[in-house]
This record gives sequence, structure tokens and C-alpha cells, in this order.
Amino acid sequence: MSIIHKLLCLESSVTSRKLSTVSKILSYQLLIILVMTAGLAGYGGANYAMSSALGGVAAFVPNLYFALRIHKAAGLPARKVMNSFYAGESGKLILTAALFVLIFKIPNIKILPLLIGYIAALSVFWFALLMR
Repeated sequence: MSIIHKLLCLESSVTSRKLSTVSKILSYQLLIILVMTAGLAGYGGANYAMSSALGGVAAFVPNLYFALRIHKAAGLPARKVMNSFYAGESGKLILTAALFVLIFKIPNIKILPLLIGYIAALSVFWFALLMR
């Protein structure tokens, strides 16, 4: 089952408002990654677009992992939910670091567009908090 399919299943099977918000945030992250990638492609070409997209992926994939991990813990006792939360957050940090290590091994990566894509994807959380 693909990640996108899991995300769509998560959205359709959601009954609580919190998970619906998580699905929306992940969807908005994908949207901002696409917009930034297209904008930077127009500005700096393929290297800028690839760098921006990879920066967005370095933010999105760990967040998706965390969301799926927490979703699996729904309905469990509070202690197991907290353990899942801590494990998910630890996994998210490790996954982010591993993705950046892999990204920096790719030749011709542009640092500024990479960081712009990463920060833009992470900024979705701030806007989500402001909109609530």
C-alpha cells in the first residue's frame, strides 16, 4: 500500500477532529512543497527545483511517519499512546537526520533552495496553529 493511499485512507477513515486536522496539515504540506518546487524551478531551473523538493520531502516524510505512528495508537491505553508518541518523535528526528545525510550525498544540491523547501513545509504547522 503506497504512502499516498495510506494518507487518503487515513483521511477517509477519520472520525475525530484531531486526525482530520493532521490529514489536512499533511495535505497542505504536499501542496506547499509542490508550489515551492514549481516556483524555484521557474527561478533557478532543475537543480533549484530538485533541491527544494528534497527539502520538502525531508520535512514531509518524517511527519507522515509520526502521524501514522500516532494513528495506530488511537484507542490504546494512555501509557501506550504516550510511548507511541515518544517513539514516533524519536523516529521522526532520526528519519529527518537520515534523509538529510542521504540528500547531501546527491551531487549539485543547492543549499538555499533545499532549506527553503524544508522550512516552507515545516511552516505549515505555524499557519495551522494560527488558523485554529
